[in-house]
Amino acid sequence: MISTAIRVARVGSAAELAAAALMMLGFPCLMLAALLPSVGAFAAAAAVTYLADHYLHRRGSYLVNRLSKVRAGLSIRFLVRQLLLVLLLARLDLSDSRVFYAAIACFLAFYGFQAPHSALVTLIRLRRKMPVATRNVDLGSRIRIPDAPPRRLLNRAAEKMLHLDLVAVAGVLVTGATDNNVYGFAGTAATLGLAFLYVVALVPYIRSGKTPPKAEKVLAAVDDWLRTYRPETVLYFSGSKDSAYQVNMWLETMEQLDTRPLIILRERAILDRMAPTTVPVICVPGGVHLMNMDLSTVRVALYAANVGKNIHLLRVPTMKHVFIGHGDSDKLASVNPFSKAYDEVWTAGRAGRDRYAIADVGVRDEDIAEVGRPQLAPIRTAQDTQVTQGAADRCPTVLYAPTWEGWDDNPGNTSILLAGENIVRRLVQADPPVRVLYKPHPFTGTRSAQAKAAHGRIVALVEKAAAERAADPRRGTDAAARSAAVAELARVEARIEQLTGGGESGDEAEATRDGVVDTAAHAEVARLRAEWNDAYWRSFGSWEHRVITGAEPRLYDCFNVSDAMVSDISSVVSDYIASGKPYAVTDSAELGVEEFKRQNTAVRAAVILSNSAAELDELLAGVFDPSADALAGDRRELKRYLLGPDEPASIDQFNGAVRDLAKKSRARNQGQEAGAAAAEPAGAVPGQRSATAGETGGAAVKG
Repeated sequence: MISTAIRVARVGSAAELAAAALMMLGFPCLMLAALLPSVGAFAAAAAVTYLADHYLHRRGSYLVNRLSKVRAGLSIRFLVRQLLLVLLLARLDLSDSRVFYAAIACFLAFYGFQAPHSALVTLIRLRRKMPVATRNVDLGSRIRIPDAPPRRLLNRAAEKMLHLDLVAVAGVLVTGATDNNVYGFAGTAATLGLAFLYVVALVPYIRSGKTPPKAEKVLAAVDDWLRTYRPETVLYFSGSKDSAYQVNMWLETMEQLDTRPLIILRERAILDRMAPTTVPVICVPGGVHLMNMDLSTVRVALYAANVGKNIHLLRVPTMKHVFIGHGDSDKLASVNPFSKAYDEVWTAGRAGRDRYAIADVGVRDEDIAEVGRPQLAPIRTAQDTQVTQGAADRCPTVLYAPTWEGWDDNPGNTSILLAGENIVRRLVQADPPVRVLYKPHPFTGTRSAQAKAAHGRIVALVEKAAAERAADPRRGTDAAARSAAVAELARVEARIEQLTGGGESGDEAEATRDGVVDTAAHAEVARLRAEWNDAYWRSFGSWEHRVITGAEPRLYDCFNVSDAMVSDISSVVSDYIASGKPYAVTDSAELGVEEFKRQNTAVRAAVILSNSAAELDELLAGVFDPSADALAGDRRELKRYLLGPDEPASIDQFNGAVRDLAKKSRARNQGQEAGAAAAEPAGAVPGQRSATAGETGGAAVKG
């Protein structure tokens, strides 16, 4: 019941739900205490509501927004508490007391301060909002961007302002309990004084000296930087905040380009969720600002998603436009008809080309280039895994990485519901033994209570098997080595926190000014993450079953220590194929082996599991004896078909495709310039721009 309530209320934990319940129950208790009247009971109930309110705001709980939607917002809650305090004074026969009138006057004046406070906070935020936000772009030397106001003034400003009434409430309650008016007067005076000081403290930050330059100067500075940097290849991205992973997956590739890279984003929410990178990033929310930006040196534009805002860059003819997508799968999105709007479409391997041919959506075969998937470079092959993990008699590792239940109840969405327990039970009971790593999709159980329950049972199975194996005296362990690995983990985590945790900027303007990644620190963090991963796997036995639900170790790290994988239809399968290792996929919808393979290219070299998981023996046989691995040849062929050849390396293929398309772009532009020069009428002033057919006015495209 509690888990259902948490899901319906969309809160992060039972503690948030409990805080909300206590806060809402506290107000009826306040009314009852005021009517009795009881100063002690009122003080206790008020303390509960204050603390619960503060906790929910500090956690950023979704319930805070929901309460405002049902007319129980922050200001209303404070006002009701104050009105009930006035009622308490009346019930205590203090309605003729000067404290009674002082309290009413204080609360009225206190709310009078809310308007200028809110106006100042809003004005400061608006004036400090940049028309273009950047990272790794030197704007600080071109324009003056002042420091952000202290976070204590603007962070959760409304909540902080309203909580200043606590002093007045406490003073009036003490007066009600002791009949000494001094406490009430002191409390109300302190509240009004603090509110006044809060408003006064904000005033300096609306002056021009405390705000960034106007939009025209900022945009001119960005254009000046662009002329200096001269970007050649742009990764363009627009989308919702939840789609940030689609651009993050391309960051490392952009860092390895031979040409000068630039990333252009259209939403601030994406910029806030971007992973650290050394590539210059420009976030341009306004379409007009983007269309007037000097991108004359750009020759290739890469698009990771098909969205409406792509048109703002697609309109520029001086660069070639390429759809690169954000994954390789058999989903319908992989053959979107909008793809024919681009000059080229780049796929990982032959499979992507064939999808477009079969779909017949207007993308011509000559406009498709196969460039591999550079993101898969960290995935190691079976030979690499055996070399890095030591002796041949080690306990093989099988990764179970199911996807989540999805938004509907299609039985083919996930194996967790019908097959998960059977899969794990057979793996932990396998003879010869294997080690099981269970890494479910992070969304598992968020929509379906049945999936959440099945996940819990699978976790229990893995943990029970791990405990039994740990108690087996035959499983020797080097306690000193494991302790050293744990100490190494702590050291690396502390250093990563030191390098990444202290760079919080005050606001968007300050982040634009100071948001230049230290390349040395960036490289060190990458090295430290590799060290962390190595220490993590050494911190427990190579035979120890493990449940992995956090962000670290990452999925590819689990790929690299595994000898085989069991999963569902998802991009996880396509990525694992890069390792060349045996894998199995569960046909939870019971389509049958042939139909399942016909519908899903990525499973054509997989062991197909029924919901009973009886076919796991075939997978394990190939793990223990390569000569019994009947699908090894099929996996090699499928890997080449889906992801392209191993040589040259995918990043080299990608760089080659960028160079080839840039040549086409330059040739096109030179042809246009030559044609324009030849068409210039006799007697025209040299350099004068002539009108061309179809031109209807507006700014000329540069480049």
